[in-house]
Amino acid sequence: MRALAARGWRCVLVARREERLRLLAEELNGEAEVCDVGDRAAVEQTAERVRARHAAIHLLVNNAGIPGRASFTSIEPDRLEALMRVNYLGPVWCLRAFLPSLEAAAGADVVNIVSVAGTVAFGPAGPYSASKHAELAFSRATAGELRARGIRVHTVSPGFVETEGFPQRTALRSALFRRLVIEPDDVARHVLRVVDRDKRETFVPRYYRLAALAQSIAPSLVARLAGRSGYRRDS
Repeated sequence: MRALAARGWRCVLVARREERLRLLAEELNGEAEVCDVGDRAAVEQTAERVRARHAAIHLLVNNAGIPGRASFTSIEPDRLEALMRVNYLGPVWCLRAFLPSLEAAAGADVVNIVSVAGTVAFGPAGPYSASKHAELAFSRATAGELRARGIRVHTVSPGFVETEGFPQRTALRSALFRRLVIEPDDVARHVLRVVDRDKRETFVPRYYRLAALAQSIAPSLVARLAGRSGYRRDS
């Protein structure tokens, strides 16, 4: 958002934590909308308020996500449902709700921040991987569907990114995997390049594409490596 604001964009920030959201919006001279994207009714109400102020929207970035560091056999059912609501259905509800404004822009972009986990079956966080698999399919399908309507859909799949919600350097057991962790600014710069160059599906860093290829070519090997990397318990 800071990078977009520096380019002169008027940003509307959408998130759940009101205090931090409004502070950032003020810093960027933007607007704040408190919303849980996993709540379809809340997303529709938010979109209605935004459309009243901005008839046309030129860029929608779907970046909300929650972690799920547990297997399918151990995760709490409520957490599993939350993962699907936020990580998969959240982008679906946002795209549908903001679609009229994206079409009104007569040339708009949608960036879905997916994950390398969406291309690899990662056992220690299987439910998270499943939610991102679903988001990846949604992003690919809408990329084909909406381009003829003047909306370019971009899929960005980061690897391990160090954030407050995803403290990868402390969560990952494997020293090798910890060395692959990148920063949010790396992803932000990549998103700008993707939009500028109209790239449909990318990985950040680019070498993570090898993980997707390995999953297709040698799924058994990927499963063994993923099982050894793991996440620390209670992280």
